[in-house]
Amino acid sequence: MSVRILSSLALPQPCAPGWTRHALPAELGECACERFTLGDGIVLARSHYRPLRDLVEESVHADGSDQGRTLVITLGLAGESGFVARSGAALRFGVGQTTLAAFRGSRGERRYAAGQSVRQLRLLLSGAALDRYLGPELSRRLTDADGVRALDRRASLPASLALARRLVQPPGPQPTDALDRHIAMLSLAALELRHLAPAPQALPPRWSDDELARLEQARELLSAQMDRALTLAYLSAAVGLGEHRLKQGFRAVFGSTPQAMLLELRMRRAWALLESGCQVAQAGWQVGYAHPSNFSAAFTRFFGRSPKSVSGRRS
Repeated sequence: MSVRILSSLALPQPCAPGWTRHALPAELGECACERFTLGDGIVLARSHYRPLRDLVEESVHADGSDQGRTLVITLGLAGESGFVARSGAALRFGVGQTTLAAFRGSRGERRYAAGQSVRQLRLLLSGAALDRYLGPELSRRLTDADGVRALDRRASLPASLALARRLVQPPGPQPTDALDRHIAMLSLAALELRHLAPAPQALPPRWSDDELARLEQARELLSAQMDRALTLAYLSAAVGLGEHRLKQGFRAVFGSTPQAMLLELRMRRAWALLESGCQVAQAGWQVGYAHPSNFSAAFTRFFGRSPKSVSGRRS
């Protein structure tokens, strides 16, 4: 016989700074969820449920207004579960599967099988965030739901799973770990949302003042965060410009691609560091290379000479 509970039964527990954690009573099994809010309408949720008996958890999202529009991206990392809305709409979540759904004022039940370990990573994007990243027209078309609407379910992308593995790790102690988490969250959102956006039309590029400002912002991000694991998806989401348009803009305005510009910025910075006496491994780390061998190979390909041949020249 299954146990039926309200989601409000989950109580807050101590957690890392910036995170919130709620867990069901221990007699129900190991059932907890942690949440982190990015601050611009994006929430990351990591859940692990292993109930001792079949569990039905009733949940309520009461805001049915336009402000309550939410798109949820769920990556199944282990086990299977389901959600059934009061309207009858049903969602399935399984390991290796990505499920996208729109919610607005939903009431329903999450269902878990006894003894099965279910781990999921969810990214929740508010209507305001979607308006910003996708544009108001597409955003409202996707989230025009009376309660719950399934948008997509398919095998998870390898790139999305790689980002998910980073995001389910416990928060690290370094100040830059928060920035890495922000980059990974935006990269994951951009990777998944691109499947919902229509293919770009082949129109002659015209650049508005707003787009030119966003392109300049993207170039500044490359320069300021060159030591991070930057992706095109993150860059696109961070400045609010579609990936196709971003690549077009870089070619038209800067005569380069984002990836090529990032490489050049890293190599020029590395040369300056090496000339000032910085060790090869340290210079590589400061421009985003975790392994000295990878840095040395990239530097040699770019300049046609090894990092050691430059090290300490200025002094």
